[in-house]
Amino acid sequence: MRMRLLAAIVVAIASLAASECCAEAWVAKMFAERKHDFGTVARGSDTVYRFAAKNIYKQDIELVSVRSSCGCTTPTIEKKVLKTGDVGYVTAKFNTRTFTGVHGATLTVEVRWNDKGTTRRGEAQLRVDGNIRGDVVFTPGAVNFATVDQGSSAEQKVEVTYSGRSGWKIVDVRGASDALEVELTQTQRYSGRVAYQLLIRLKDSAAAGYFNDQLVLVTNDEENPRIPMHLSGRVVPQISVSPESLPLGDVAQGQQVSRKVIVRGKKPFKILSVQCDDAEGFKFNTDDQSKDRHVLEIVFDAGNKTVGDYRQSIHIATDLGDKFRAGLTALATVVPGAPPAAGQDAATAVAPPAETTNGDGSTAGDAGASAETTPGSVARQ
Repeated sequence: MRMRLLAAIVVAIASLAASECCAEAWVAKMFAERKHDFGTVARGSDTVYRFAAKNIYKQDIELVSVRSSCGCTTPTIEKKVLKTGDVGYVTAKFNTRTFTGVHGATLTVEVRWNDKGTTRRGEAQLRVDGNIRGDVVFTPGAVNFATVDQGSSAEQKVEVTYSGRSGWKIVDVRGASDALEVELTQTQRYSGRVAYQLLIRLKDSAAAGYFNDQLVLVTNDEENPRIPMHLSGRVVPQISVSPESLPLGDVAQGQQVSRKVIVRGKKPFKILSVQCDDAEGFKFNTDDQSKDRHVLEIVFDAGNKTVGDYRQSIHIATDLGDKFRAGLTALATVVPGAPPAAGQDAATAVAPPAETTNGDGSTAGDAGASAETTPGSVARQ
């Protein structure tokens, strides 16, 4: 009797351990990236990385908490409750103002979901590493242009100071965007202390939208020649469309659906044309007046289109010129126009697969997770 009891306890412990292992696997699948190296950064620089977490499951997933193994990194969560297809973020901020040298942290993310009234939990671990230089300081720690109207330019200044060897120099400044230009001026050099002023200019040719970019300061330091500086902001479009993503829902073959969007401008304009690649499936109705707000009707005809998800980019041209075009994306699901065959369950006829495959051909269930410890099925992506 005692031996049977001991055997049952061993089996229970083994099952619990397997359950925990499986939980780690299914949570980890929500993160496309789980490691990030900040590289070598300046003291005082704003050094942040956002790990994207996508809910690939049918149940709602909650990002409950995140903790760091080191005070060098402060983690936070953006968008805690994720419905199917939603993306949240675990943001890791390197504390460059209070730490120097080589540091790293393991971030443990706890998630939970409701399994028919029972709360299930799991964890995933993320990792960040970096080297904070104590001899180079940025003031301010990053360049944030906030909001800039499209067609306008803007400027920001950053002071870069260095304390160390007398021959240290910034020899180049490199950026990934043609919309940015930089002027570098040395303002101080004595007794091993060097100071530079960076004037960063956002050109009036910058495209509309949010941007996150980096400048790289290239120095004559052979051990750590490159120092990144973060830039961000938003170029507000002259012409905007609301909503930019237009869900048309389920549309049966042979049927039509109509939706309206608002097209706004910072000054009066005319809509000259509305175009997309599917000229037969889409029709557009609007006015020919010059004003700062237009109503655009979009008509989608499912016709004899193939059953499945449908996505179309729509482009709007105005009399303000090619530089100030606008656009949106229409999304629809074409469903069969005729009822299912006799004896077939209608819900079964159009239900998506229980799981989607990963890039290696495996499914979300291949991690070994049971129905008791993981969301039961993966949503169609």
